[in-house]
Amino acid sequence: MSANSVIKVGLLGAGTVGSEVARLIESDQSDLAARSGAAIEVVTIGVRDKGKDRPGVSRDLLTEDLDSVVTHPDVEIVIEVMGGIEPARSLIVKALNGKKSVVTANKALLAKHGAEIFAAAKANGVDLYYEAAVAGAIPIVRPLRESIVGDRVKRVMGIVNGTTNYILTKMDEENASYDSVLKEAQRLGYAESDPTADVEGHDAAAKIAILASLAFHTSVGIDDVFASGISHLTSRDIEIARAIDHVIKLLAIAEVTNKGAVSVRVHPTLIPRSHPLAAVRNAFNAVFVEAKSAGELMFYGRGAGGAPTASAVLGDLVAISRHISFGGLGGRESDYADLPIASIEEVATRYLIRLDVADRPGVLATVAQTFAKHAVSIQTVRQSGRGEDAELVIMTHSALDKDLASTVSELQSLDMVKRVESVLRVEGVDPSDSSSNSARK
Repeated sequence: MSANSVIKVGLLGAGTVGSEVARLIESDQSDLAARSGAAIEVVTIGVRDKGKDRPGVSRDLLTEDLDSVVTHPDVEIVIEVMGGIEPARSLIVKALNGKKSVVTANKALLAKHGAEIFAAAKANGVDLYYEAAVAGAIPIVRPLRESIVGDRVKRVMGIVNGTTNYILTKMDEENASYDSVLKEAQRLGYAESDPTADVEGHDAAAKIAILASLAFHTSVGIDDVFASGISHLTSRDIEIARAIDHVIKLLAIAEVTNKGAVSVRVHPTLIPRSHPLAAVRNAFNAVFVEAKSAGELMFYGRGAGGAPTASAVLGDLVAISRHISFGGLGGRESDYADLPIASIEEVATRYLIRLDVADRPGVLATVAQTFAKHAVSIQTVRQSGRGEDAELVIMTHSALDKDLASTVSELQSLDMVKRVESVLRVEGVDPSDSSSNSARK
């Protein structure tokens, strides 16, 4: 049991999420105590600016001495929701080395320094929980860490960034341009004034690195993730996807290749409208897990925002508080498998390539020969005229990224190819589809 049947908490950060966490702990005291086995009390909150107005948060708890929060003699649990790499990393490690359990929502930190932080928690016999670091209120970390840890996960694929999903939903449903929807997303607060981390895939990359580490018991860092964003997508890309009954989503994908390596990637992806992830709209998130025995599982909900993220933080807080009250520790991360990381060049998937070509005899044959030369098999071809030019939309069978890259490079050198307009990956297509061997003009 906690010494005084009161578990004292130190909070690092009191922004949108941190303030909501503090308010909920205060307003839900009786329920949290009943669920935790002890009362939970916030005794100190570290902030960068004490003068900032934080409705519902007592100014008496605020301090600009962040170090004092993690070294406070009465604090048993530190909640870190300040974000960034430093000083968050140093403060968390100091808290763990001081035998204090930690709850964090810091995806970027875990994706970059997770191995160090997990090791510190293990060495000091304390809990480290981070459900809020991936997909907000959606419970995905704990299922991978505990619920299906006895199974063999084959693949994790998800929409884990609400900003990009909102943009792609509007582009698909309203025929809007990328630039116009981005401005709308910024006005509504879905996108930051500098949206780079979201639209270029960096945010999703940090999240899938965490999930891949858990799913495949292998240390995966942010530098191991291939990331490509959505800023280059056009209304024509969306239109082509719609014409073949697909939708484009920014997917984060982690899987074990047929060579036993872990592939971790983030990129715009065409998926059939019949796929469960295709129905995830606006700022919602979803994670699709394929496991050997459990089969297909999908976790869906709000992936960001103060209240959803605070909900995940409080879930972790209650779990750790139960361990303090009744004894025990939560599950540990493992990297026993130590699988190699596959480079993007060695990953196989299908592709949709859109070409602007000269409309004259022999062009299609030359383009087909170029694909065959680099061992990329064509599944379908659609051609439409544009005066003296034509548009070719080519769907391939599964091919290695390096082979597709060589194909595209040679296509760009051909006089008859005016421009390679776009290259998009395709997932969720049934290879047994009887139409897969058809070619249409």
